[in-house]
Amino acid sequence: MARYWPGRSLLDLWRGTLSWRELRVFLRYLPTDSATARAVRGATAEEEAWTLDRQLLASVVDAVRENTFATVKLGGDPKKTGRLKPPKPIPRPGVEEPKNTNVIRFGGRHGSGAKQLAKVFGRPAANQ
Repeated sequence: MARYWPGRSLLDLWRGTLSWRELRVFLRYLPTDSATARAVRGATAEEEAWTLDRQLLASVVDAVRENTFATVKLGGDPKKTGRLKPPKPIPRPGVEEPKNTNVIRFGGRHGSGAKQLAKVFGRPAANQ
């Protein structure tokens, strides 16, 4: 209370200088970054640190990194850029990295990929 309403305290209720209505209005309109509002929502401090503008900024950074990777990969020498890996996105609270990807591999030791494609489209593969 001292942070957002300097000079007031809960003792003012007992003294009679603060009404229950004033306290209710104060609590209802607390900023979202206050400890009371965070406790009511049940959010952790790490989750609260990721505000909308920080989420959007992380998305912009991820997009720039992906664009840079694509530019280097497409415009560079294939011998030099062959081992480049795409950048990982900035980790965000509450978002887990996917463990198994939906990368469909064709040819080589992985087979033709027909079974994987059949799973994606929900139909049996032609060679089954």
